[in-house]
Amino acid sequence: VQLQASGGGLVQAGGSLRLSCAASGRSFSRYTMGWFRQAPGKGREFVASISWSGGSTYYAVSVKGRFTISRDNAKNTVWLQMNSLKPEDAAVYYCAADNSPYITQAGYDYDYWGQGTQVTVSS
Repeated sequence: VQLQASGGGLVQAGGSLRLSCAASGRSFSRYTMGWFRQAPGKGREFVASISWSGGSTYYAVSVKGRFTISRDNAKNTVWLQMNSLKPEDAAVYYCAADNSPYITQAGYDYDYWGQGTQVTVSS
């Protein structure tokens, strides 16, 4: 499966952005999907994941209550709605697909990665 992330940009602190990840290839509905981010000089950080059906979600503590992950299997797309953005949310955001029915926050579990989209938050 190939993943294409988009929707990043520059936003003021307190603002919102919606990231999209479009998947091509077969059996998108069989993949657990996740969002990760990486800020300059820092390691990759888990943000959120969603089960193949969309029935289960999992969030990093740092974003819980502010971010929402969702998916539409008919559109082969997963979204990350980001509200109340903070300067520390600034990073390159990546979507990833895991060929497993179990949602996970471990990056090494994911089989496919998108190219990333930049999110910049001004204070």
